[in-house]
Amino acid sequence: MKTILVVDDEFDILTVWRLLLERHGYPVMTASNGAVALEQIRTRRPDIIVSDCMMPVMSGFQLCAALNADPALRSIPILLCSAAADIPVQPNPIIAYARKPLSFDTLLTMLERLSSSA
Repeated sequence: MKTILVVDDEFDILTVWRLLLERHGYPVMTASNGAVALEQIRTRRPDIIVSDCMMPVMSGFQLCAALNADPALRSIPILLCSAAADIPVQPNPIIAYARKPLSFDTLLTMLERLSSSA
């Protein structure tokens, strides 16, 4: 199974998604913001990243920009999630966008789609 990094500043979301993904056989890493995620990615590269857009310290958008700036990391597929009505979408085949609240079934479907590009 693909290793998934879940990045969100809301502890409850991190915990629930980690537990649900682990129950479906995914190895899961977690981070509370983009800066912590970037540190983890540099030591243990995940296969897919699921990230909130709006977080303190480093947002999901800033995390995407940092990954894109590094040739060794820019190919990691990312699912950006936001409760905001308007997510500034940048066309990119390895970045998917989802609106919160996101059902777990929808999350799994999107992860399956992204894993085919990983």
